[in-house]
Amino acid sequence: MTGDYVVYGERGWGNVAVEATLTLIGAQYRVVDAGAKGPERPPATITNQVPVLELPSGEIMTESAAILIWLADAHPAARLAPAIDSPLRPAFLRWMAFVSSSIYALYWVRDVPARVVDGEAARAQVKARLMDRIVRGWALMEREISPGSWLLGDELTVLDIYVTVVSRWTPRAALHENIAPGVGEVVRRVESHPRLAALLAERFPLGLDPDEA
Repeated sequence: MTGDYVVYGERGWGNVAVEATLTLIGAQYRVVDAGAKGPERPPATITNQVPVLELPSGEIMTESAAILIWLADAHPAARLAPAIDSPLRPAFLRWMAFVSSSIYALYWVRDVPARVVDGEAARAQVKARLMDRIVRGWALMEREISPGSWLLGDELTVLDIYVTVVSRWTPRAALHENIAPGVGEVVRRVESHPRLAALLAERFPLGLDPDEA
């Protein structure tokens, strides 16, 4: 492969997990604003959502969990995912898929209920019920994962990065103190990582999302 990676997204969006992963890998990449026009505009995708990653080969990838898993596997020296034959691999794949489908995907409707229902009362009900579902998702992770230094043990993986970014859309105090304090401890460890702290503070600072506080 030749050239750099190109990440399409915005400040405070899910693409920050991809940027953090590329930073730890040590790969060259540049970020293009999702609202860019002209030749720099994001490539058309089925969902028209970000993140979108353009590989050095020119191939386009979407779906945040798939991007993170692929990057980790394509750069094994960075040790950001359990190897295929590792006993931790099944749990890694399980939780990457779980965060994507059972937590991250729900924010698309929770944040803008008008995308699926009409009327203020219906929108308020959908928002509340999806928040309950998101809380149940974090609580399930808390019950079934026994973190070491990181969620899957003693090595940082893209699961830790993914959870840290996705958790930005859940009220922080509730998540860290009541819902999933073990997960929250890992999130704080990622946030203070010497190679990620500045990036996260710039690209997805705490307080950027009004529902986060």
